[in-house]
Amino acid sequence: MITVITGASAGIGAASALDLARQGHQLVLVGRNPEKLGAVTRRVEAITGTPPDTFTADFASLDEVRGLAAGLLDRYERIDVLVNNAGVMSPDRRTTGDGHELMIQVNHLAPFLLTNLLADRLKESSARIVTTSSRAARTGRLDPSDLDRERRRWSGWLQYGDSKQANALFTVSLAERGFAATCLHPGVLRTEFAAGTFFMKLVMLVPGMGEAPEAGGARIAHLAAHPDGVTHAGRFFARNRPADVPERMRDAALATALWDASLAATGLPAAA
Repeated sequence: MITVITGASAGIGAASALDLARQGHQLVLVGRNPEKLGAVTRRVEAITGTPPDTFTADFASLDEVRGLAAGLLDRYERIDVLVNNAGVMSPDRRTTGDGHELMIQVNHLAPFLLTNLLADRLKESSARIVTTSSRAARTGRLDPSDLDRERRRWSGWLQYGDSKQANALFTVSLAERGFAATCLHPGVLRTEFAAGTFFMKLVMLVPGMGEAPEAGGARIAHLAAHPDGVTHAGRFFARNRPADVPERMRDAALATALWDASLAATGLPAAA
């Protein structure tokens, strides 16, 4: 069982890697920071006796995502699970070298590009695709014609909600195309994610407000290994159960509009 996990160098990505290593998955770990990725590699090796394969890629660069996809296709004849977990939250507006707002690129456009570039291999392998979304998707007001929120009021948390809503709608579109795709809210977790924001300071300081990263990692692993990850394609999960979500998170027309806008933003052909 070859399982690719992005954002695997820390937090819930690392936790899910350790969980799946214990379940016997052959892991391929993707991260931005080589040193942190190396630390996770050593922890996996302590479980399995064999170091996992690793790739370094920064999702703030679409060229690095293309290079990652090429490397994966070159090395693996099958991919059984793709976990789209890499993500970022920035309270300040930041623009990537590709000209996109940082959060929409890292959280949505980069995994959209990676998944599409791997699509044939994933289809051949009857692969599962698991994407880390968030309950913040419920607050999203995604506008496919303004993914970078250039024409609307800027707020880091509003844009984060848009990007996480994009994860849910991407999952809907993948399921419509025959993929065993699910997404999830991993929980409110005590990690370095969104460090420095007032909300995450509360999570880290107030007893009982957040869970350990292992809780979120286990929820990712559930969808990667449990039958739920196949039988509930297209669904949004919370605490290992399909959750009811607002119409905007499952609207087929909005999902199609997002797919088309994402093809244009990543330079993929319309037939992808």
